[in-house]
Amino acid sequence: MPETVENASQQMLRERLPYYVENPPATGLVERFLDAFAAILEHTDYKPLLDSYCRTTNKCNRCSVTCPVYQVTGEARDVPCYKTTLLLQVYQRYFSLGGWMRSQFNTHAFELTEEIILEMADVFYRCTACRRCTLECPMGMDHGLITRLGRYILSLAGISSKALQVSVREQLEGETHNTSKIPKVAMLNTLEFLQEELEDQFGLQVEVPVDKQDRDFVFFCAVSDYLMEPDTLLGNLAVLYAAGDWDRWTIGSCNYDGINYGLFYSDWHLERIIKQLVGEVERLNGKNLLIGECGHASRSAHDFVPVFGGKRPSPVVSFIEYTLDCLRKGKITLNPNIITQKVTYHDPCNIARGGWIVDQPREILKSFVKDYVEMTPGGKLNYCCGGGGGLVSIDEIHDYRMEVGGRKKAEQLIATGADICIAPCANCKKQLKELVEHYEIPCEIMGLHDLILKAIEIPGGKSAEERLEEAQLYAM
Repeated sequence: MPETVENASQQMLRERLPYYVENPPATGLVERFLDAFAAILEHTDYKPLLDSYCRTTNKCNRCSVTCPVYQVTGEARDVPCYKTTLLLQVYQRYFSLGGWMRSQFNTHAFELTEEIILEMADVFYRCTACRRCTLECPMGMDHGLITRLGRYILSLAGISSKALQVSVREQLEGETHNTSKIPKVAMLNTLEFLQEELEDQFGLQVEVPVDKQDRDFVFFCAVSDYLMEPDTLLGNLAVLYAAGDWDRWTIGSCNYDGINYGLFYSDWHLERIIKQLVGEVERLNGKNLLIGECGHASRSAHDFVPVFGGKRPSPVVSFIEYTLDCLRKGKITLNPNIITQKVTYHDPCNIARGGWIVDQPREILKSFVKDYVEMTPGGKLNYCCGGGGGLVSIDEIHDYRMEVGGRKKAEQLIATGADICIAPCANCKKQLKELVEHYEIPCEIMGLHDLILKAIEIPGGKSAEERLEEAQLYAM
């Protein structure tokens, strides 16, 4: 087949954007952008929000002091309210009566150009959407939300990261219905491996429940955990067994991926993925969604199952919440003599920024970790890992994630002097492991339930001390 020859607009997109765009639009970029913006305004409730923001001062730049990207670059394009202004000026000019009228009588009125669209396509993907700036804005502007809206408009106009598009396409339309293209047989093989590990480590002979009807919990983790984070899953299983809840949960075989990349760039995809998630719970007649260690999977389910989950949406429970509840009720025991290293905790933005999951993991850690140290700042004010907003999935911007997006987090991690950093999020773990390698930081990155796995006591199973001795002998 002859090679496809790109026109000037497509070549410009390739050259100007740091991420790969699949099938970039060939012509009419301005018209595409405005049509997409108009469609979103017609079919969503963004308009009242944008009207409110347009009547608000948004150029005080107080957000700049909290943005981890701007703190590194010092560039005007990385000030959160600058990004917001780019989109608001388009809205004012083309979708407000006052803006349209002024444009009829002012020869110097703002006009949208391909250059401005390219700038938005660049700066909206420099933002990690960590929303730290929202805590500083005196007017209550959510610049992270505007970033996502900007990406949504761009995606409908034909500009979005191929990495995000491919993952979402496989989840919604592919054979596996998950972002990592893990087929059912591979998932079941992983569960068999985990069963063998439970027997080796604890002396337990159990079968992981799959497709069981009428269970209290239907479990969804970031599907990448089945490939890259088996210890996190093993820790989840250990807690469920130790708590005596083995017969209360199940995994679905039709949909076992809690990831929702729609949260990063497309409300339309976000809704469809949520409905797919809810559909699996309904198929199994489950009562609750139990979400594993993943920041954005937890937030997307927690915030949007109530919105898109039907008239009686199932409650969403974070596995961290479940584990803490078991700990408080005495259903699980964590041995305080196992973990001797200095441990710190990284707050995933998606579960901490709004104040949802902040104190719970700290209460768990302090119950069995003797040498615990906080990052500064932490909790709701934490710094993003540098890969938020889906950026961790875009390999083309690895250098940016290391040198810019994640530099403040690397400095923060170094300052703790911790031997272990707990990060209960699949994306955060990936980014932090790359940061540790890039900056040669002597710190191990792991999930919360990876650490719990080492210290948990299971009735009838090998004790935590026995397992520690075996691990030390194996390491010799």
